[in-house]
Amino acid sequence: MNESSLKKQLVKLNLGGLRYFDSIGSTNDEALAWAADGAKDLSLVVADEQTQGRGRLDRKWFTPKGSAIAMSLILRPTIPMRPHLSRTVGLAALSLTDACLKLGLSPQIKWPNDILLNGKKTAGILVETVWSGDAADSLVIGMGINVEKAAAPPAETLQFPATSLAEQLEAAPKREEIIALILNAFIRWREQIGTEEFLKAWEQKLAFRGEQIQIRAGAEEIIHGRLDGLEPDGSLRLRDEHGSPVSIRFGDVSLRPAA
Repeated sequence: MNESSLKKQLVKLNLGGLRYFDSIGSTNDEALAWAADGAKDLSLVVADEQTQGRGRLDRKWFTPKGSAIAMSLILRPTIPMRPHLSRTVGLAALSLTDACLKLGLSPQIKWPNDILLNGKKTAGILVETVWSGDAADSLVIGMGINVEKAAAPPAETLQFPATSLAEQLEAAPKREEIIALILNAFIRWREQIGTEEFLKAWEQKLAFRGEQIQIRAGAEEIIHGRLDGLEPDGSLRLRDEHGSPVSIRFGDVSLRPAA
């Protein structure tokens, strides 16, 4: 992948702008600075290598040269979208799962921000906000996708097993083609973010739905229950041992099938 091949692939998408880097510390940091400096809606930062990538809770995200996708999309919320900004991580997740489906894969969403293939993490999402007073001026949606086998970190360094598109397919497509699939799906789902259909599509892709799970909320607290679905704001809905609903908000949450 290089800048010219990427531009050629994305020419029909009417992006706000494109910044491509052979190597960068963090695409999200670049996008946050660009957003604060007036970047247009749907401006995109892409890097061939990312040396200081991060996921939720400041966990490191591994992006070796030539083997993964590291991209950050700048979103300027429209007025109809503003009441539904808590669904933004779902918007990114549905865009990634749609791209995987078009490649013939069967993706699932490990709430809130990971994409699984055959139970292994293949992609992650990090949404960050640029504020103007109390209002969200723009959102930066970072997406990292393991494409080639070299992109998946060594198993001993991981909290959750990882895989790559190349491991799940006979051959991984070109990264610029995958980026185009993701962005096409993103633009399509964005128009539906406030609808019941959006929430249902997100729910249907949830990993462990209907199963007994445990959630680690913070350092000490472990919550057990059956994964029931999603609240309208994108929070996770469980059923406890008494059948009562329990809502889990975004935050320091890790999800595992119950032992």
